[in-house]
Formats: sequence, structure tokens, C-alpha cells
Amino acid sequence: MIEAIPRYALYGEGMAPTAGGFAHIETIAERSALHDWEIGIHRHDHFVQVLLVEEGHATITLDTRTVGLEGPGRVIVPAAAVHGFRFRQGTSGFVLTLSTDFSTRAAEPSDPLLPALAQGGIAALSEEAATRAFWLAREMLLLQQDWQQHDPLFLSLAESLIRTLVRDVPAGDALERSDRRLDRFRELVELHYRQHRDLDFYAGALGLTRRTLSRLTAARLGCSPMDLIHRRLALEAHRLLRYTNATATQVAAELGFEDPSYFSRFYQRVTGRRPSQDKA
Repeated sequence: MIEAIPRYALYGEGMAPTAGGFAHIETIAERSALHDWEIGIHRHDHFVQVLLVEEGHATITLDTRTVGLEGPGRVIVPAAAVHGFRFRQGTSGFVLTLSTDFSTRAAEPSDPLLPALAQGGIAALSEEAATRAFWLAREMLLLQQDWQQHDPLFLSLAESLIRTLVRDVPAGDALERSDRRLDRFRELVELHYRQHRDLDFYAGALGLTRRTLSRLTAARLGCSPMDLIHRRLALEAHRLLRYTNATATQVAAELGFEDPSYFSRFYQRVTGRRPSQDKA
């Protein structure tokens, strides 16, 4: 049996009764100090998490990357991404958790809020952005402590915080402009990548021709639609290989590959590594 990657709303507390409308903020120390300043590998299927490091240092594992971050800095963890944190003792900052329906606060399909929440990332913060972001985080923490329930003001402050982080991205590293068709394609891939659907299925579900879908992904992502699907499949394979006790054969079966040897060739073609190289 494949050992599951732990899933939480808040680390160590299981899943929330309902994903919709969930919002929570706490200090880094509040939870990590109870676990020797380490938050183990886990995932949030229906929640986006924002880590703000004010002072100190965090070592962040986010899917295939492990990087160090010195405060002030931020991490946006997309829903379902496998991640974990190790903090230097005494590190200060905040952890904000939001259900994925928070993205409905986007004003329009091209709103940079959407790719920020969907793609995430790790970055240092400028002095101006840090000042604003940590002020907003403290205000949210006070609201949460005073009222014990979230209200529109809390969510408005959360939106202001996320937008502060997005605006702080240098122009050369700016998140790609959102396209609703591309967002919908990603949603469909997330739902069906294990089923190995062909390109006609995705194009038909989007009301596009194969050629139009191919042009869209080439222009926006620099790859073909099948490249995006295969990368998502390989990412899940990597998660299972690295963070569970599954063998390559078990991972192949879990992800719908009938032939383990074909899975190995597929994985090496997409990632450049054999499955055995990514076992923990």
C-alpha cells in the first residue's frame, strides 16, 4: 500500500469541514515551535498558503525545489503542492492559509492575483513591500484574535497583502498574463491527467480546435498542450516517488500506466532522470 502524503488545512489538524471561505493567519512560532521549528512534508488540496518571513531564515521544500530564504521574504504555496519548512529557531513572521475560492476576488481574467495563487513562488521582499505586508499581517492577526470569525475586512486585508506581494515582483520576472482559456485548460488537466485523455478531449471541452489550443500554449507557455499534461503527470510521479514509500511500479499503476517500463521511459524523457534517482 502506498503511504499517503499528509493532507491538512492547518498543519497537524486534519482537514477543515468545508474548504469554501476558509481563512486563517498565525505567527510562524505558534505552530513551528511546537515541532522543533520544522513543519514536515505535507500538502493542502483545497488551500493556498502564504509564508511571510520577517526576520530569520527558512529552508523551504516546494515540490522539486529546496531553497533557503532569509527574511524579509515570502513563499506562496499553490493548492496541492507538496511542501515543508525548517526554520532557524526564533524566526519571526506569519503563515496565512486561504481556501482556493479566494481567487474569486480577482477583478477580471487578466488579474495578476490569479496566476499568483495558482503558480506560487519564492522571493525576497523589498523594504517597501515588507513594511506594508507585515503591517497587514499584524492587522489580520488582531482581527482574528478579537472576533474569532472572519469578516469582509479580514478578507480585504488578505487581498491587499497578496496584491502587495504580486506588485513586488520585478518586471523581468513578472507572472504571465492570465488567459481564462489557459486557466480552464489547467483546471481540466488537474482533473483528468491521471486518465491519460488525448488532446481532442481537452480541445473539445474548451470549445477550441487542437490547433488553437496548441497556439495558445505555445504563445503563453512556450510548450505544446501535451507537454503541459505530461509535466503535470511527471510532477505527481515525482511527489509519490520522493515523499512516499511507493516503488516505481506502484507509482506507475497509481497514475494509470499499464506498463511499468513505459512509465520509466516516460518519466526519464520528461524529467531527465530515472524513477530510481528520485526515490528519497
